[in-house]
Amino acid sequence: MSNSSIVFHRQELAQKLVHQILTVSVGSAASSGVFLAAPRRTGKSTFVREDLRPAIESAGAIVVYADLWANPNADPASVIVGAIRAVLAANDGVLLRLAKGTGLNKVNLGGVMNFDLDRVGLGELVSLTDALVALSDETQKMIVLVIDEAQHAITTESGITALFALKAARDELNSSLHHGLRIVCTGSNRDKLAMLRNSKDQAFFGAPMVNFPTLGPAFIVWFCEQIDLPFKLEPKKVWPLFAEAGYRPELLGSAADMFRFDFELDVATAPDRYADEVHRLAEEVNEVQREVIHSLTPIQFAVLRVIAASAKTYAPFETATMDKYRRAMQLAGIPNADVKADVPGVQQALIALQDKKLVWRAARGVYAPEEQSVVDILTEDGLLQGLQ
Repeated sequence: MSNSSIVFHRQELAQKLVHQILTVSVGSAASSGVFLAAPRRTGKSTFVREDLRPAIESAGAIVVYADLWANPNADPASVIVGAIRAVLAANDGVLLRLAKGTGLNKVNLGGVMNFDLDRVGLGELVSLTDALVALSDETQKMIVLVIDEAQHAITTESGITALFALKAARDELNSSLHHGLRIVCTGSNRDKLAMLRNSKDQAFFGAPMVNFPTLGPAFIVWFCEQIDLPFKLEPKKVWPLFAEAGYRPELLGSAADMFRFDFELDVATAPDRYADEVHRLAEEVNEVQREVIHSLTPIQFAVLRVIAASAKTYAPFETATMDKYRRAMQLAGIPNADVKADVPGVQQALIALQDKKLVWRAARGVYAPEEQSVVDILTEDGLLQGLQ
């Protein structure tokens, strides 16, 4: 089975989501935005690209797709603006509208007015609202902006600015003068994604949050039918393995790869060995992260544990939190004479934890574990006891 050419489709789910995204009904807040949360590596992005996007386009809307995780080092605002510019560039009529709107009157050999797309953006001559209005009016279609791993937008001030620019565009395009703008945000961490819509000072306050469904038994049946192995996998035996592996399809595929080049394979014992390999890979993923955690300095280890234990109430520099850091170090067996927690030390620890991809920081000073698996490992190892 080639992951690059064979995809498990969830078209029924895509159609249901498209209906909720595009249809405005009484009492629905979908026009404010729709937020889909699911753990990383559980098939969410594949679904967005392979099923949701085509379904939206089939319904007659234009899709603008921005993946903020494709290049985590790129500024999220630049990624969003770049995605919008790319769609504009594909429509000569929109470029003509924008050129006229900015007072340009020079026509090139192709008959299209010259228009520099660098003029579109945050703080540029043409705002995102103006650009999307031109696209809406020219095409007479609804626009759906899909932002994958949208929580990354609030890690920079320019990203936050971009979200508010999109809110302004949404409000304008959803008026009776145009054809509508829907914004779909996906994320791998529900708590982080919720920061975009939980409070009144956020761009998408009140937008509905949906737990994106993980792949179910139908996927396992399909997987067992499609997998190219010299022995048969039974769906009823693979399904519990999949659940134990956190519903991550890549682990099932990686386990199968072990057997593809075993030309002396004992077919009779292969299914049991396959199960063992899935278990091993799932544990290996955790062990790599566990090794990183246990390589931390005492203050880094203490800060990570307090963040995980505090969840949404974490306030890094409050007196009570400082006391928790000291308590965490004591619980870790650090001699009292060496227990020390001060603001500069905590600041350096937070920077180090971000560099190690254990802690995530929003632009305005909110911290959270990078992934839920970090919390799961600390909980499993009993490292959060006494810190809640």
